[in-house]
Amino acid sequence: MANKRDYYEVLGVNKSASESEMKAAYRKLALKYHPDRNPDNKDAEEKFKEAAEAYEVLKDPQKRQIYDQFGHQGLEGSGYSGFGGFEDIFSSFGDIFEDFFGFGRGRRTRSRSTKGADLRYDLNLSFMDAAFGTETEINVVKKDGCPRCQGSCSEPGSYPETCPQCHGSGQVTRSQGFFTVRTTCPVCHGNGQTISNPCHQCRGNGFVEARKTVSLKIPAGVDNGSRLRLNGEGEAGSLGGPYGDLYVFIHVKPHEFFERNETDVICQIPISFVQAALGDKIKIPTLTGEKELEVPKGTQPGEIFRFKGEGIASLRNGHHGDQIIQVNIKTPTHLNKKQESLLKEFAKIEAGKLTTKLKNILKGEHSRAAN
Repeated sequence: MANKRDYYEVLGVNKSASESEMKAAYRKLALKYHPDRNPDNKDAEEKFKEAAEAYEVLKDPQKRQIYDQFGHQGLEGSGYSGFGGFEDIFSSFGDIFEDFFGFGRGRRTRSRSTKGADLRYDLNLSFMDAAFGTETEINVVKKDGCPRCQGSCSEPGSYPETCPQCHGSGQVTRSQGFFTVRTTCPVCHGNGQTISNPCHQCRGNGFVEARKTVSLKIPAGVDNGSRLRLNGEGEAGSLGGPYGDLYVFIHVKPHEFFERNETDVICQIPISFVQAALGDKIKIPTLTGEKELEVPKGTQPGEIFRFKGEGIASLRNGHHGDQIIQVNIKTPTHLNKKQESLLKEFAKIEAGKLTTKLKNILKGEHSRAAN
């Protein structure tokens, strides 16, 4: 790759060129060196390939970033090897050529099989099922290959026929100056075949609506917005094309006690002011059962405690987060006379302590002022 010219130089643009500027530059070069306009011209063919490769790299933000930083060697190291030939170029840029010039490549063949559509399924999970994972089954309604005609669109015993208009190419061709203009065949609509005896079950479409039960394994640690991909569980492709994929989007229902922050779980625990003042040992619910928490003397409102490793497993590495406990100190209501009397006595003691503390502060202030 060391002998290759700079891609920006090939397109004749500077390194800050926008996508539209690069597209316009490539259009000009592709039109100039297109093989249909330069038959048996090896130099034009090479320049056509060179321009296509430059545009293929620079129009892709990721490839462009690698190229800007590391040049051709960086692309080679990332696995990029360029186009193998004209077929690769026209396969990648077929839509662009039609957009630029209104024509395709005469020697290019049309691929009539296409991949099936991807599907989406929204799955609601409980908080605990999301935390620990689960296995479930979902019912999917999708377009599937017709079992009667096996996707051929024709009744069993009969077969599709080659389109007499385009002779199976799916396109009709006409000459226009230097160019070969190719358009979709109006008879077969680009399929290259016609159906003289359509299948009775699918009415010649090759597809039927099907319901399928799909087994699904939910990994531990999924969260709202997590997406699972099931390869090949989407809709059937046309003319033997592969099935699409099924994407399952996860929605986790809120829990009455726990909240989640990434892999940590958070809970709020009410305690009395007596427990906060004197300390206590209390039972705390966790994801896996109860665990004892020692509340130290003098605990303040909103103070945080933590159980290490009692949170949710990370989808990336399997490590568990923590359980975070926030204490809320409840003020007692509906006191009886004895409780009121004890609290008043407590208040007098506390007031005495406060008065003594203030006197000591003022005494110190007066002493410093006298000095």
